[in-house]
Amino acid sequence: MRIAIASDHGGYETKEALKKALAGEEILDFGPDGAAPCDYPDYAQKVALAVAGGEADAGVLVCRTGIGMSMAANRFQNVRAALCASEEAAEVARRHNGANVLCIGADVTGAEEAAAIAKRFIATAEDADERHARRRAKLERAGRLSDASGLAKDDPEVFAAIKAQTLQEDTEINLIASENTSSRACREAAGSVLMNKYAEGYPGKRWYSGCLPVDAAEELARKRACELFGAEHANVQPHCGSAANMAVYFATIKPGDTILSMSLDQGGHLSHGSPVNFSGKIYNIVPYTVDRETETLDYDEIERLAMEVRPKILLSGASAYPRAIDFKRIREICDKAGCIMMVDMAHIAGLVAGGAHESPVPYADFTTTTTHKTLGGPRGGMVLCKEKWAKALDSAVFPGMQGGPLENIIAAKAVVFREWMSPAKKDYAQQIVKNCKAMCKVVQDRGYRIVSGGTDNHLFLVDVKKSKGITGKEAAAALDAAGIVVNKNTIPYDTESPFKTSGIRVGTASITTRGMKEAEAETIGGWIADVLDDISDEAVRERVRAGAKALATRFPVP
Repeated sequence: MRIAIASDHGGYETKEALKKALAGEEILDFGPDGAAPCDYPDYAQKVALAVAGGEADAGVLVCRTGIGMSMAANRFQNVRAALCASEEAAEVARRHNGANVLCIGADVTGAEEAAAIAKRFIATAEDADERHARRRAKLERAGRLSDASGLAKDDPEVFAAIKAQTLQEDTEINLIASENTSSRACREAAGSVLMNKYAEGYPGKRWYSGCLPVDAAEELARKRACELFGAEHANVQPHCGSAANMAVYFATIKPGDTILSMSLDQGGHLSHGSPVNFSGKIYNIVPYTVDRETETLDYDEIERLAMEVRPKILLSGASAYPRAIDFKRIREICDKAGCIMMVDMAHIAGLVAGGAHESPVPYADFTTTTTHKTLGGPRGGMVLCKEKWAKALDSAVFPGMQGGPLENIIAAKAVVFREWMSPAKKDYAQQIVKNCKAMCKVVQDRGYRIVSGGTDNHLFLVDVKKSKGITGKEAAAALDAAGIVVNKNTIPYDTESPFKTSGIRVGTASITTRGMKEAEAETIGGWIADVLDDISDEAVRERVRAGAKALATRFPVP
């Protein structure tokens, strides 16, 4: 076992004695080298970082009382430092509390007793009993409020908003298809000191000096994105998905050129050509629709349109389309029409990364995405492209449309791309789809019309107007009051206004991140039907809200 050890001047002699007593272990001595006066936090930091980063399996810290060392070490994530004055305390701290750093007071504990305590600590394993594991998890998570606890004093109003959001996530079921919850590692990178650096340009070619650290982070993000998605080139600087789409337009076509894209009211996105968006104001948008009967894409009709209007870009991808998209067929259409193939995979990027949806990257000239949604990362955007477009794309992003990139968010993107390289993420992506299918079937079996008859991905659309004579706005409000968060959404050929809609959109990425599976998805589907069967039934809403809170408590947000 690798043991990181350090002390201050008051614990130096005990530290040296412990090194001899633990000679059978691999000792990493972080100092000091003598008994000259020094500051204990400096040495606690070294050991804490070694343990937190996995360089050491456990740590031992010594000062006169052990109190200062334990306080300093516990400032670090993934460190659980325990001050122990007996072998029994050391064993309990290790077994029950999962302590990974032992703190000893040299003035309280003699060298011989300190050696016995350290040996017992190292020899003890964590207890796998559920109650202890549950408590250790709560200790580590700290209600997720430890991430921002400094704001409780520095800015209590902002802290109140953070606390309220945390409470909402902890007690409600989030089914917004475009939302997810990020990992603690992602949040730590996003809130890091990397936000302090201006870095206009690209790694190695910055306008400002002093960019070596952010260059390293951005290169990690770019290379990991290429590896994860099998792309030839990646630009990780776009601030959002719309900016990523804008970058492709600016890199390839001129104002007034034609884009063939999915209409917003059919499941497309604002930045795909909506008249109220920059894309619809600058370019000539020809929309395609889903088949009126099947409510799925009609590729023959898309091909007919493409040959008729000869667009410069054929754009596929959607924000509210529940079926798999045939990217190979779209590539064939693009080749026949002589146009650029662009795919916005923002909603399905996590499914693509995890192999639960065919990847557009081998087929498309450009693939844009957000890095949240099913990917579960920070709110941001990214563009993947063929190498021949790399220079034009990078110039379109900077200096074409953005100044300094958000290097802290780019670092968080790098963190998330690395997370997706874990084999466990393959199961997670598949589980998102399984959960969606299970929930959708329950709602459908309760008599609700599902757009296109089902789902192949992370979302489904419920036609509440035809099913119950209510609007999507009314349905979403009733579910919100019951602790289940969805959004109103237009459905194909909707007769209601976009502010009311005939449907709701339901997604399963967030609940899957919490660890829920088909059984929980089916329960939630039943609750949705219970509430929508009679949105005026307050008793049902209260019953469902209590159930949703209990379920959320069982499956805490990471």
